[in-house]
Amino acid sequence: MGAWYATREDVKSALDWAETSRSNARVDQAIEAASRWIEGFLHRRFYPELATRYFDFPDQYARPWRLWLDDSELISLTSISSGGTVLDPTTVLLEPNRSGPPYNRVELRIDTNSAFGGGQTTQRDVTITGLWGYSADDIAVTTAASAINSTATTLLVASSAGIGVGQLLRVGTERLTVTERTMAPTGQTLQQPLDALQKTVTVAVTDGTAFALDEVLLVDSERMLVVDIAGDQLTVKRAWDGSVLATHTGSAIYAPRKLTVTRGVLGTAAAAINQDATVYRWDVPGPVRTLCIAEALVTQLQQSSGYARTTGVGSSARQVGGGTVSKTQYGLSIESLREQVYTSHGRKARVRAV
Repeated sequence: MGAWYATREDVKSALDWAETSRSNARVDQAIEAASRWIEGFLHRRFYPELATRYFDFPDQYARPWRLWLDDSELISLTSISSGGTVLDPTTVLLEPNRSGPPYNRVELRIDTNSAFGGGQTTQRDVTITGLWGYSADDIAVTTAASAINSTATTLLVASSAGIGVGQLLRVGTERLTVTERTMAPTGQTLQQPLDALQKTVTVAVTDGTAFALDEVLLVDSERMLVVDIAGDQLTVKRAWDGSVLATHTGSAIYAPRKLTVTRGVLGTAAAAINQDATVYRWDVPGPVRTLCIAEALVTQLQQSSGYARTTGVGSSARQVGGGTVSKTQYGLSIESLREQVYTSHGRKARVRAV
């Protein structure tokens, strides 16, 4: 499983599918395929990865102080060396400085003594350690509800809102990938009975600050979506996610706050996580996330129809998803989205003189 640009919950919400293990596997497969396709289509990887990469010494007939990184885009620099000599970071310029990160080239200040070269060969002469990718922007979404050691693969969080399966998280310097969410006790119970009527949407709790908007709650066997919070009163959508309306009295309230995670991903090291440590969510660029959801939706709907989804008849028949039937294109909405995202986030080819 590589880094995803949308979560399982994003796609299932768009499809309005109920929670089942069977549909989860299909959605996960579609998101993985869409994420890898987007990387090929846009010619870049968007997620941040801490790594060391090697480059040949710049062509001596070009500008010897400039090193093009090509498809290895740099977010931030940790260290750089050439010919085994560590270069002073104050003599290194990351470019383009007006729009980066990401940076597509490294330059050495020509008013200093720093220089590339000096090794026994020009091959892999330059070594750069840093954070690679398009963006490392992240958002604080919750805190750890309990402490865990560096080998634990289950993380309890204070709120599950904004965290889905496939999400890339950061706690301290460690990055983690969410591979599953399961229900965990919130420590609270219903303070007033609920009848089995759709119009009954107010849930009284002990402490409303312990919940968040868009969090899914489980009361007995009924799921509810929190849409508003006023003090200790939660306004919810009943019978959410394919569950059934039911009566409830004094029932315990659960939420999907138990996360199964893969530790120390993308070049980071697993470390102990303290209780109340801030949990950050990597912020996927908006157009990229939208395109990933759209591509996963197309895959799901095409699979359901045996890749034969068409609209219209005869000479007006058109294939859904941008294909062709009778040389007539359809699916222009997703084609338009692809073009827009390529324009805003695609890596354009750089032509070198020969």
